[in-house]
Amino acid sequence: QVQLVESGGGLVQAGGSLRLSCAASGRTFSGSAMGWFRQAAGKEREFVAAINWSGASTSYADSVKGRFTVSRDNAKNTVYLQMNSLKPEDTAVYYCAGTKSSYYYTAQSRWDYWGQGTQVTVSS
Repeated sequence: QVQLVESGGGLVQAGGSLRLSCAASGRTFSGSAMGWFRQAAGKEREFVAAINWSGASTSYADSVKGRFTVSRDNAKNTVYLQMNSLKPEDTAVYYCAGTKSSYYYTAQSRWDYWGQGTQVTVSS
């Protein structure tokens, strides 16, 4: 059974930065694509960023492009989301996601594993 555990969420002022981490266990992590999604209150969960198995390929939602960076450390079975220039509209619960595939998809239905989520709140 794969387990994904997020950490690093919190309260930050607009313009600030946070780094989320997602620790994976229970399956070969290095061969799997990983991703981040978020869900704001009253809204559907949406794609944020994803990274392929090697880290050589990444994808971002237009709303975070240029501000967020996804990366991974396969030796530590961990994926990161560095969030800079945060805006109040980035406030949401952020979820880590994993897939059995080595490549990523933006559709939620293509992801196999989910973390419990971590709250990010950006104050204006």
